Amino acid sequence: MMLYPSIDNLLLKIDSKYSLVTVAAARARAMQAENDPGTLPTYESHKYVGKALEEVYAGNLVIAKEAE
Repeated sequence: MMLYPSIDNLLLKIDSKYSLVTVAAARARAMQAENDPGTLPTYESHKYVGKALEEVYAGNLVIAKEAE
């Protein structure tokens, strides 16, 4: 079984594994707490973290840059 999306492809969207995990975990918690169906029409994953990672790969979930 292959992970979709792959870690290599995800790191093209968010350049740090730490940031990727942080963003995906926060989105997964929000989806679960709000019973949010998500931003994509369909998902391959049935779990919230997998759905969050698919949103990152699709470009629907990004890290907001802090104002300096």
